[in-house]
Amino acid sequence: MTTFRISEAAALLGVSADTVRRWVDAGRLAAERDEHGHRQVNGADLAAFARAQVEEIESGSRSSARNRFRGIVTEVIRDAVMAQVEIAAGPFRVVSLMSRQAADELGLEAGVVAVAVIKSTNVVVEVPGHERVTSSQSA
Repeated sequence: MTTFRISEAAALLGVSADTVRRWVDAGRLAAERDEHGHRQVNGADLAAFARAQVEEIESGSRSSARNRFRGIVTEVIRDAVMAQVEIAAGPFRVVSLMSRQAADELGLEAGVVAVAVIKSTNVVVEVPGHERVTSSQSA
C-alpha cells in the first residue's frame, strides 16, 4: 500500500503542509501515525480526497474540458499578431499561444489570476523513478 508523508501529500495537492495538517485535524482527510509518530496518508485516501476537491471546484462549470489549472500569469510576450502567455499553477508551468487580440481582451498581464483550461486527445502519463516498460518480448 502506498502512503505519503504530509509534505508529499501537500506537494501533490498543491497546498502547504500546514493546510494538509488542518484537513487531517478537522477529519476531512484520513491519516495514521507511523512507528515514529509521523502522520501518513494512504494513497487511495489521498486520491479520493483529491478527486472530491476537483469535483467541488468543477461543480459550477459547464465545459467538456476537465483539466483546469488555476494560477497566476507570470509573463505575457506579445507581437503584432500572437501572444505567449505563461501561467504558474502551483508547481506547474502552463504556456498558451493565442491571438494578441484575445490576450488583450482578457487583460492578460503578469500578476493576473487566470485558469488554463486544457482539452487534449493526447496525454502522456509518466511514473517518476520507474524504468521504461515495453510490450515486446525478446526471443
